[in-house]
Amino acid sequence: GGFAPPLRQPEEALDLLLKAITNAGYQPEKHFWLAMDIAASELFDGKNYMLNNQKLSPDEWIDYWTELINRYPVFSIEDLCADTDLNGWQLATKKLGNKVQLVGDDLFVTQKSRLINGIKNNIATAILIKPNQVGTLSETLETIYVAKNYDYQTIISHRSGETEDTTIADLSVGTNSLQIKTGSTARGERTSKYNRLLIIENILGKHALYAGSILKDKLGL
Repeated sequence: GGFAPPLRQPEEALDLLLKAITNAGYQPEKHFWLAMDIAASELFDGKNYMLNNQKLSPDEWIDYWTELINRYPVFSIEDLCADTDLNGWQLATKKLGNKVQLVGDDLFVTQKSRLINGIKNNIATAILIKPNQVGTLSETLETIYVAKNYDYQTIISHRSGETEDTTIADLSVGTNSLQIKTGSTARGERTSKYNRLLIIENILGKHALYAGSILKDKLGL
């Protein structure tokens, strides 16, 4: 699955990513931007967030990540706040919604009703879409429709226990979602999706458009 080196601080991971980008001959903010999945629900005790044995209030938690966003070329953060911390989500969206893409995964769990509630309360700016989380393709498409109707970005995603089925690659292109989350380019259940995207690109030929440049304009990068 994913690579998890024994790092102590989020900054260490971001520094390593930037080093890898430059060592490969590319430039941050030109060829690559960074995206993070905080999974904050795992760090929330119902009142405070825990980071390296330090308790942070929701305000302090958001301030911490805001400082990182100002220092690093981050364009997207998933699950910045816990799914039960709606006040924190509202504050984060108000403070960061125009700076980075704020993605709800645990927050929305692909459910249309939860997304509608988030829209009404000005929470997040994007939604992670997992077809096997909501249960049916029809429900998946309904949630995507609601998101697009309210200008929320949609990210088609794999899930733990993934197989080599490549449906989400077709779904990401077919719904013009611009983003896909399917893991690092290691292991067959992940590389199969990238290979399918290459096949789709070949089928589309000159009609294929690079989604990265479109997304860059949408997010003002």
